[in-house]
Amino acid sequence: MSDADAIARSAADAMWAGDRATQAMGMTLDTVTAGRAQISMTVREDMVNGHGICHGGFIFALADSAFAFACNSRNLVTVAAGARIDFLKPAKLGDRLTGVSELVHQGKRSGIYDSVVTNQHGEVIAQFRGNSATIGGPLTEIKES
Repeated sequence: MSDADAIARSAADAMWAGDRATQAMGMTLDTVTAGRAQISMTVREDMVNGHGICHGGFIFALADSAFAFACNSRNLVTVAAGARIDFLKPAKLGDRLTGVSELVHQGKRSGIYDSVVTNQHGEVIAQFRGNSATIGGPLTEIKES
């Protein structure tokens, strides 16, 4: 594991400890490396809307959570400055959705990250673009080895 990836994992562990929203939706943090994160969730009955498909807000939340872990992977407190999503295919009850977010550009204080949400068949459900703003210092103290 590279030093940057070890920093990303440490920052993710610190964030995960306090991220009640992501945990409450049953999401799992699958992987995190420098500038990249993968999060998964299964569409539950309480996530299905009146059309019998996953409510877009839950799909957005999955993509947004992947974005959050990716943009905080530098171990600097970073928040969303804006985001947009395109829903391309419906997700259904029982689908296992995976959101992967990757760095497109990182400046000193602002960044751009793209997230793709797929189902268990690898079909693209949604595409998300997030703009980040770095607003603070470290999330956690990184211990030298």
